[in-house]
Amino acid sequence: MSENSNDKKKRQFPLGIICAVLGIVALAAVVIGTIYSKGDPVYIAMYGLGGYMICILIIGIVELIHGTVGGKVLSEVKSSVFGNLSLDFIQKLYMPVVICDEKGKIVWYNTALSSRFRSRTMVFGKYIDNICDATIERIVKDEDEYGTEVTFSSEIDAGGSDECFRAKGYKVTAHGKTYYMAIFADYTETRALATKLEEEDTIVAYAMIDNLDELMQYVQELYDTAASDVETILRKHMEAVGGIVREYANNKFICVFAAKYLEKFEEDKFSILDEVREIYVGETSMPVTISIGIAKISGTLYEKERVTQSALDLALQRGGDQVVVKSADGVDFYGGKTKAVQKRTKVRSRVIAGEFMSLLKKSSNVIVMGHRFADFDAFASCLAVARLATTCGVKVNIVSDKNDRNLAPCFARLEEYPEYGALFVDKIEAQDLIRSDTLAVVVDVNNLSFCEAPDVVSNVSNLVIIDHHRKTGEYKVRPSIVYIEPSASSASELLSEFLEQVLPAGTLPKVEADMLFAGLLLDTKRFTHNTGTRTFSSALYLRGEGASPTDAENLFKTGIKEFLSEAKFESNVVIYKSVIAIALNDAESNSPLMRVSAAKAADRLLSVEGVQAAFALCRIDDTVHISARSQGTINVQLILEKMGGGGHFDSAGAQVKNSSTSTALTTLRSAIDEYLAENL
Repeated sequence: MSENSNDKKKRQFPLGIICAVLGIVALAAVVIGTIYSKGDPVYIAMYGLGGYMICILIIGIVELIHGTVGGKVLSEVKSSVFGNLSLDFIQKLYMPVVICDEKGKIVWYNTALSSRFRSRTMVFGKYIDNICDATIERIVKDEDEYGTEVTFSSEIDAGGSDECFRAKGYKVTAHGKTYYMAIFADYTETRALATKLEEEDTIVAYAMIDNLDELMQYVQELYDTAASDVETILRKHMEAVGGIVREYANNKFICVFAAKYLEKFEEDKFSILDEVREIYVGETSMPVTISIGIAKISGTLYEKERVTQSALDLALQRGGDQVVVKSADGVDFYGGKTKAVQKRTKVRSRVIAGEFMSLLKKSSNVIVMGHRFADFDAFASCLAVARLATTCGVKVNIVSDKNDRNLAPCFARLEEYPEYGALFVDKIEAQDLIRSDTLAVVVDVNNLSFCEAPDVVSNVSNLVIIDHHRKTGEYKVRPSIVYIEPSASSASELLSEFLEQVLPAGTLPKVEADMLFAGLLLDTKRFTHNTGTRTFSSALYLRGEGASPTDAENLFKTGIKEFLSEAKFESNVVIYKSVIAIALNDAESNSPLMRVSAAKAADRLLSVEGVQAAFALCRIDDTVHISARSQGTINVQLILEKMGGGGHFDSAGAQVKNSSTSTALTTLRSAIDEYLAENL
């Protein structure tokens, strides 16, 4: 029988009794009416009809009240029944469920949760963050569609410690109170599958022999033997991890392996570099070196190939003999133990010079700048670019600080020539020179945050970078030309090659030739460091254009005040790790000129017997400036890169802002220790 029929019967029983009682009342009314009406039939009928109507009215009211109250009771009963069903369902649900109050205190939990713990007292009355590593607030507010990743406390969890759950939180209200329900879904298997998929992801790596041009000078048989030895080493390492290697072009290889083995290569600092470096060609002491680029990203093979090629380019621009690993988190460098090998040919220089001149001709105006606190190399390189732009008939300006005392000798020399009067502008004036087709040229620096006017560079659409320092990172906007040649001695060398290829012989002004020659002298320490055949070729060209070594040397002369400031470093020198000299000047009155004194002090410290590298620190306002020099066995660039600096293998610098000298010194020592542990 239906539920409605049962309800109807339940209501009919009390109503029948009521109707019988009311019938008796109506009959009594008729009798009373007969007595008082003395038998008048009209009154008898009226009393009877009135009693009958009263009975109907009473029955209707009773029925209405009974129906309303009964419906409400039925509704509450249904609600109670369905509530018990839901509670019973949650109680038997295979996923752990807890209900907490507003403070996160557990007031109820189901069997699936209690079965995970050793006793009931470990859960009831505790807060949710006592049983797992997340608060109820974090669980409820997490917008991840899969919930918050949590693990249960190992102290009270009887399950496996490697299990992982995803918790979703819901807000519920009952009897005017707020509660939170958290449902835990087992994520362990899904996570394991995701980890396996990540480990089996394909890693693409490009490898390239660095010094091919130099190796090709030997007989073909010797070169072929060296290239074969390199491929053998690559193949050995790839076969060890189930990968493959193929030579896709002359001296270029592609390697493919599973991502889970990349960590193994990183842990041993890519020892493959050391093995290749043990290969020699001919009877010279020049080792074979390789550069490797690796993409550690998710995505399509096309995307991985592009990032891999970019990583290889970065390795080559940093001087080779290293591995560059690009990931979503940044760039990691391994190796770089040897100095970049001097390139003998100028093929690349001629190609870049042609592209550069074409770009100059398409521009409405050119803005040139070097690095902040410019030296002779940066200043002379700016003049060389200005000369090339003038040759193309393009308006050009150089952004420079005319108040920089380090450049005072240069500006003093140029004052004799009126044509240079309107050439120089400051960084504020340079902003007004920007047009839609303005070309910005940055020389002697590749970290754009260290250039003379970063705001100008960020606002132009066309950018060219020409530098000899190792590349320190990527660029937000891809430059039109990036010519970074770590094997070159200086930016002056690179620009001198451009001038030699573009300008007719005998047309370079003598004053500019002197400046470029001074740039060579500065960065080669008077032709004693980091020189090659192309360095002397540039010097020969400049001499042919009228450069005077004497006039160039005169630019380096300093006053007695500068001489004494340099002496302050020599009075505070310590030898660290037996081979590294560290000089310190922490005077309160240090001026910006002290940077130059620090560089000169570091140079002189290399003359101390047994010193392989030197660091000079000075504090100017709230910034500690560090100049580093090396004899060629210790890569000071890698050391200062750990402090946010950069530079060259044997010449580098760094600026530590908002730091005391003692703090910077401690950081420097840690960087030195880390470098020595990794490389020596």
